[in-house]
Amino acid sequence: MEDLGAFVTEVGRRNEATIAEAAQAIARTAEAGGLVRPAGAGHSLAAVLETFFRAGGLAFVRPLWHPEVLPFTGARTATAAERRVGLGEQVAGEAGITSDDTVVIFSNSGTNPYPVEIASHAAARGATVVAVTSLAAGEAAPRRADRRLVDVADIVIDTAVPPGDATWPVDAPVTAPVSSLATTTVWTLILRQVYEIASDAPRWRSANMPGNDEFNRELVARFEEQIPEL
Repeated sequence: MEDLGAFVTEVGRRNEATIAEAAQAIARTAEAGGLVRPAGAGHSLAAVLETFFRAGGLAFVRPLWHPEVLPFTGARTATAAERRVGLGEQVAGEAGITSDDTVVIFSNSGTNPYPVEIASHAAARGATVVAVTSLAAGEAAPRRADRRLVDVADIVIDTAVPPGDATWPVDAPVTAPVSSLATTTVWTLILRQVYEIASDAPRWRSANMPGNDEFNRELVARFEEQIPEL
């Protein structure tokens, strides 16, 4: 992959319809007083972090996560945890997901039990499930769950990340993963679309701009009961 700009442009172009669907689901969640519930494991947690308490980001976001799937608590432990049957179900079961919520699951392959179990639980609760995943990576990855994320999700956004994630050098890739570029692009485009549908949806402002601390404090007071992490 030589042109990273062309790659992210193509991610947006090929997913225009599904990004719009995801934005519509999130706008419905805002109107209903529900929450956006992002989830991921390993390096997909970078995408989850991008959604939460972020300048310009939506205020009604409460991540689904567990310390064991964070590489900083143990890199090998995190890999083992997302493959372990039952952890995703536990996380989702304790989260209080409702039918008003939109659950956005970032998973490059979508074949490990952790994201699949969260998606299955959320779907059973009537929530809208959005998968941000690579169809190509999923096809190449070992099946470690009884289903794949794409088999459960209501909306599938294909990041088109190549199997293995590496993209450089072009003839024999061993470095330069692009999954984080792809997921950040997708989420940014979703935020644009949500604004077009629901411009008054609550959003955080940068804490490093004058006057915004008070604005954000008011949002914290509004959402801290629903989102204890605030």
